[in-house]
Amino acid sequence: MSPIAAQPLPGGRIWRFGDNVDTDQMAPGTHMKGGVAEIARHCLAGLRPEFPATVRAGDLLVAGRNFGTGSSREQAPQALRQLGVAAVIASSFAGLFYRNAINLGLPVLICRDTSRLLDGGCARLALERAALLLPDGSHVACEPIPEFLCALLRAGGLVPHLKARLSARR
Repeated sequence: MSPIAAQPLPGGRIWRFGDNVDTDQMAPGTHMKGGVAEIARHCLAGLRPEFPATVRAGDLLVAGRNFGTGSSREQAPQALRQLGVAAVIASSFAGLFYRNAINLGLPVLICRDTSRLLDGGCARLALERAALLLPDGSHVACEPIPEFLCALLRAGGLVPHLKARLSARR
């Protein structure tokens, strides 16, 4: 996958999910041996059967409290990236999921009020502004992401970020 900075984000469909969406829903244990492509084909299908087949690159996942609870499966954010999800916006995240997502280059934004982000609606991520831009010209503000984490996201995740830093030292 290419780094976030290189991905055009013209806007995507909003997919709404509720509270306490766990990593087992994103990376079902029955498909863990098949690799990330196989896992992605079943990502969140237990909650919304149409999701893995109809989600498109640039789409946004919006959820409630405690998104990513459960086991610390790094395959959960990997599956979302494999499907092209541009970002996950939630009122809160499980700590391990949040950091795994950042490390893998998947933007995760905390947004206390997502009431204007309607299922099936459209929005565009403005990562540096920590906002979602709506078609009517308004925006929904999220909590700012610290600059050091934005740097990881711009690089495409922790490993590409470290590779770039190390090659710059040579």
